[in-house]
Amino acid sequence: MAFHVSLVGRGDLSGEIYRQIRQAILDGRLRPGERLSPTRELAAALTVARSTVTIAYESLVAEGFATSQAGAGTFVSHQLEAKRPASKTRRSTVRAVRVRGVWETILPPTAFARAADFDFRTGLPDASLFPHGAWRRVVSRAVRSREMAAGVYENPAGNRELRAAIARHIGISRSVSGSPDDVIVTNGTQQALDIIARVLLEPGDVVAMEDPGYQPPKHLFKALGTRVIGVPVDSEGLVVEALPAEARAVYVTPSHQYPLGVAMSLSRRRALLAWAERNNAVVVEDDYDSEFRFGGRPLEPLQTLDSAGRVVYVGTFSKTLLPTLRLGFMVVPPSLREAAQKAKFVTDWHTATMAQSALARFIDEGAFARHIRRVSRTYSERHQVLTAAIKSNFGDYLDLIPSSTGLHIAAYARRASVGHIDAIASRAFDLGVAFQRLSACRVDGKPQAGILLGYGAIETARIAEGLRRLRSCFDECVSRRPNAA
Repeated sequence: MAFHVSLVGRGDLSGEIYRQIRQAILDGRLRPGERLSPTRELAAALTVARSTVTIAYESLVAEGFATSQAGAGTFVSHQLEAKRPASKTRRSTVRAVRVRGVWETILPPTAFARAADFDFRTGLPDASLFPHGAWRRVVSRAVRSREMAAGVYENPAGNRELRAAIARHIGISRSVSGSPDDVIVTNGTQQALDIIARVLLEPGDVVAMEDPGYQPPKHLFKALGTRVIGVPVDSEGLVVEALPAEARAVYVTPSHQYPLGVAMSLSRRRALLAWAERNNAVVVEDDYDSEFRFGGRPLEPLQTLDSAGRVVYVGTFSKTLLPTLRLGFMVVPPSLREAAQKAKFVTDWHTATMAQSALARFIDEGAFARHIRRVSRTYSERHQVLTAAIKSNFGDYLDLIPSSTGLHIAAYARRASVGHIDAIASRAFDLGVAFQRLSACRVDGKPQAGILLGYGAIETARIAEGLRRLRSCFDECVSRRPNAA
């Protein structure tokens, strides 16, 4: 790789070349064993005499930063690996650029930073169940597709075949009404929410969301300058009567409320839509894992019930396939279609063409539907095993919240406080057990003591041992620690 050297306005050209290459070696930009550009090539690139570069290289060799091999070239010395000093921060005397204060309130994601032997964290599917063979075949065909051969930018809304496949799939599996023109392919749910916010919200606008609720949207909306107000959730879902009248948008997870797991009742769904129409607001329906239903009748999505064009429906393939694919979608009402496509364009132009083409084939060939049927049987078994064990073995500590959808369950703590749960989570991780705390899902209300247990990533046979270890942590921490606020 050609190394960039700036000689604009510089004297002592040989010395400048030497100093910049030496600093790149010390910084680690040039690694031990890496070959430096031939003197003739670098001289031509810098429009200097070859002897100017040769003098610089000789100085690097003389000081041990490089080695010269006759007929092979000049290389960064391997002797520097053990003794390279830490690189200095760039110009410490320069005043640091200030960022907006909101970024001081947002922590980088750490929930999945470390692996766990007994992984009850939410939002994770079982990667071992992913149909790698079928996926490789559609990716191989996508590589040879006309879209890849053309080598041009994609429509910001997404691959036409994929949008049509998504529209058919959600029309059949979730009764969502929408044409391919209403579908926009996104890099996961979070980008869909970003697009919605760019299209609809001004700084200072109010966004209402469930409390407790999913944290990334809260951080996103705040980062864009809006005011986020939490609205309580009960056994029927979002409490519509508690919505602030000034809310411009409402973010909800009605099919499987995150984190509590309750489903929004039909009467609440209708009340929310009526509220949105009265208050000229938009409802963002995040249907993140409703493909997995293990009992009860499915309720119609808000988008299906909507007759006024107030609902933006958001879906993801992170739970059904893999989070690493970063593929999601949104179904927008016609009034938002053009603006949403423009917002997608200015954000990143379009989602990766090859992934879109592969997924379109995967859905159209029936592989996606077969995969959902197969993994649903596994997840249903884990759901049964986990809920039965919580009821029988944790009755003195936890009140399980009924749920028959998705990849996680939630439970309120009976005797344990938020402080207890924090201690339990820390102790459990030491024993190889990972779960998430209900208190971490607080929006702006009082944090609640409870736990979330996902069953997507843990093998069925390992659930019992994981819960046995978790039970020991409850016994240890609740009995020995005083109640914390």
